[in-house]
Amino acid sequence: MATYPGISSEAFRHPLDRQAEQTLRSVPGFDLVARKFVEFIYERPQFVYLMANNIRVGPRQYSTLYGIFRECVRDLDMSPEPALFVNQNPEVNSYSLGKENPYIVVNTGLLDLLKEDEIRTVIAHELGHIKCGHSILTQMGLWAVSAASALGEMTFGLGNLVSSGLVYAFYEWRRKAELSSDRAALLVMGDMEPVIRTMMKVAGGSSKYVHECSVQEFMKQSADYRQLDEDGLNQVYKLFLYNGGQGGSILSHPFPVERPYYLQEWAESAEYQEILRGNYQKMTKEGSVDVDSQTSSRDADRLRREIEELQREIDRLKS
Repeated sequence: MATYPGISSEAFRHPLDRQAEQTLRSVPGFDLVARKFVEFIYERPQFVYLMANNIRVGPRQYSTLYGIFRECVRDLDMSPEPALFVNQNPEVNSYSLGKENPYIVVNTGLLDLLKEDEIRTVIAHELGHIKCGHSILTQMGLWAVSAASALGEMTFGLGNLVSSGLVYAFYEWRRKAELSSDRAALLVMGDMEPVIRTMMKVAGGSSKYVHECSVQEFMKQSADYRQLDEDGLNQVYKLFLYNGGQGGSILSHPFPVERPYYLQEWAESAEYQEILRGNYQKMTKEGSVDVDSQTSSRDADRLRREIEELQREIDRLKS
């Protein structure tokens, strides 16, 4: 496996991720809130919960998984090392959160379905989220969306006219962030095949019939899906489905068959080839959330009070 000493997340960040993040961060005060207070709102309680209800991976606990994890951490030059947990859950899923104490959680359903190189792909993908700073923006965005939803309820739906822009911006960014993490997985694996195979299995893999699944056919399905855009109405349908159409929820991930297209496009680019040669942007200060060092503690205290007052008001009106 290739290693990338000193690599910055900017070396592999997808431009759509960067663009969507800029839109999300344009919300006044968003960065400051994320950096200063999200640890106390989400990160610490969730970390305590994981320590109490999951298995923490280490040299003597899931040692094979820990070895894969440590190699991925090395390849992407991650420091400090995040924590890794295994959750007893049949859903084929994984996620990463946290800034001060970042962590990755993989479900047993995912471990039972995937082979070792596919598990490596998933871990590299989640590390990509942490390296890009996606995890803290995800936490802050979830809080903001929850507050926006409560605002809509307390104003009999009128607040939704104000909050819907934030909600859609957040989910649009989450979908685009996945494209950057797919690139991180490709860098670690150095081969498209296991990455696409992992995407295929997560989309609809079966332990019993996996031998009848074809990566080539999945790539062909991806190409066929792209061709649907030749009909402008289909593009409208896609947008509709992404944003909760037909009574569903807003999607936080791109459609599985879309992701191979974006990844293959990058794999064939000169940018990717330069990274493989060791020519890539190096780390200065990692993370998506940067707070101006000139921000005073007085401003931080004022914003903290405003957040607390807003949360109390939401709680009062909901009860």
